[in-house]
Amino acid sequence: MYTLLEIALEGGFILDSSRRREEILKAIQNSNKPLKGSYLAKLFGVSRQVIVQDVAILRAAGAEIIATPNGYIIPPNFNSGKYRRIIACRHSREDTEDELMTIVDLGGSIIDVIVEHEIYGEFKGELMIASPADVRNFVEKVKKQGAKLLSSLKEGIHLHTIEASSPEILDRIEKALDEKGYILKED
Repeated sequence: MYTLLEIALEGGFILDSSRRREEILKAIQNSNKPLKGSYLAKLFGVSRQVIVQDVAILRAAGAEIIATPNGYIIPPNFNSGKYRRIIACRHSREDTEDELMTIVDLGGSIIDVIVEHEIYGEFKGELMIASPADVRNFVEKVKKQGAKLLSSLKEGIHLHTIEASSPEILDRIEKALDEKGYILKED
């Protein structure tokens, strides 16, 4: 049985915006990896900006879509059997790759980065970094685009939500980060 998208693409007709959004949501839900906006734009024969707008409309309607550096995803089920911990860190920009690699090398995933701003409140960036390749892609993208890290807003101070399959792995990650001097300490 063909999906509406396959019929539309084979038939050479354009989906109306409402149906396109339905198909975008299905594509993201059915994917086992993040889908980039440029990929979705090509798939649906529209601009990347149209995809950004469609995703914004879907999110406003209640769809739980997260934009990560690797593309759009539906967040994992919080009852997935994984354990999460928020850790407070502080380090230089140059130590970012080592911090992230330490976490993934010990079996963790970096869900997000959070900084608190005295005027705007909390800024949260969805990272969804789970492998050394993800770390390298993130670091390369930051360098290539000359982007500033969220932690630069607060002199390197930031929070990470990390996830692992056991509390013991989270303990090992936190200990390793502490030994490297990345864990924020009380003065």
